[in-house]
Amino acid sequence: MRVPHPLLWPVVTMAASLLASLASAHEPENNHAPATEPLVVATGIADVRLASFDRLMTKFLTENKLPGASLAVARNGQLVYARGFGLGDVEAKTPVEPDSLFRIASISKPITAAAVLQLIERGKLKLDAPLVDLLDVRHEGKPVPPGDPRLKDVTVRHLLQHRGGWDRDKSFDPMFRSVKFANELGTMPPATSWQVITAMWSRPLDFAPGERNSYSNYGYCLLGRIIEQVSGMPYEAYVRKEILEPLAIDSMRIGKTLIEERAPGEVRYVMGESRKKKQGPAVLGPSLGEPIAMPYGGWYLEAMDAHGAWLASAPALVRFASAFDAPQFGTILNESSIQTMFTRPEGRAGHKADGTPTTVYYACGWNVRTDQPGGGMNTWHGGYLDGSASLLVRRHDGLTWAVLFNSDTGSNGKSAAVTIDPLIHQAANAVKEWPIKDLFLSKITSRKHE
Repeated sequence: MRVPHPLLWPVVTMAASLLASLASAHEPENNHAPATEPLVVATGIADVRLASFDRLMTKFLTENKLPGASLAVARNGQLVYARGFGLGDVEAKTPVEPDSLFRIASISKPITAAAVLQLIERGKLKLDAPLVDLLDVRHEGKPVPPGDPRLKDVTVRHLLQHRGGWDRDKSFDPMFRSVKFANELGTMPPATSWQVITAMWSRPLDFAPGERNSYSNYGYCLLGRIIEQVSGMPYEAYVRKEILEPLAIDSMRIGKTLIEERAPGEVRYVMGESRKKKQGPAVLGPSLGEPIAMPYGGWYLEAMDAHGAWLASAPALVRFASAFDAPQFGTILNESSIQTMFTRPEGRAGHKADGTPTTVYYACGWNVRTDQPGGGMNTWHGGYLDGSASLLVRRHDGLTWAVLFNSDTGSNGKSAAVTIDPLIHQAANAVKEWPIKDLFLSKITSRKHE
């Protein structure tokens, strides 16, 4: 059993594994899982005041036949709940622990956005700087000419807000063409992030930059390379030093594609039972082109670093998200940068056809909903890859939570993170009394006096 990092675990020091057979708060009559179904093992310290989360997670995993998950909750910047449920490795029968690492997929985007805004705050980058002035794209030493004259109009702001001009529904998602792009460039698959950019640079855009928004993994791949060019550091190194280290987060890292390269403490991913396609041609390794389990070679995770390749524990994500509300967790962005992060985009990206503001929009790395009590807002991001699903939420009332799964879909065939989203809100609303002691700060204080 891996010992959790002491700075990250105020309330989740590993207790003896507990068997959780509680019923959902919404169906109290079902007090026990059917005898034919195994009980869900829960790890971490239980708190009767927060039992609604235990009941939800246990019932959700059982009903959706999901192997494992982790949930962490903070209130007003204080970590109050962190537990693991089910199995992190089905074959080895090892449980999910509170500090288990999961692929967080597109929750990587808020992390990348924070790094970009930090560089802007430090005067090393401008929000409306043109993309073509920031990246020098070459193939075999020769500049690659833009394939669309409108590429000169793409800015950093556009990339952050998914307004760069790429629409995967009209064309394709470049981040999942590892073999095709490598073959085009005459290199061995899989294509790296730079090779994806090289292959895309000469292709036309799908719409005029800034005209509207369309979710773009490729846009965040470009942001990752901008971070490297401006900072002079590899993307992962910059984020770990300038974003995560100030928050005392040292466990997060970029994941690896192949199963034999799993990180210490990382869960093992399985496809949801409702998924029909569970294998695809390998894009790398000795089995290149042969059928392989999708999570371990059906696509190239390393090239997705800035938009979808981070590994994290649920408490680490809560720590990151709480940093925008709780100064005691460390300052990575000032108030102005945080405001920019959640600002409504211009035009059709944030407004209806008649010009009135939309209730929901995508800002800089976060989805935003504005119709909350007291004029507050909810901000969130989800993630989905074959074998994993994730959700990070910052609620208007000071609650923040992260839920991570080592499978992708529930019994309804939809993302497990999407399905559980409203249920976590209900479980949070069912809490009558919240823990008030900030055990994280207590741990920091005790270490200072050791």
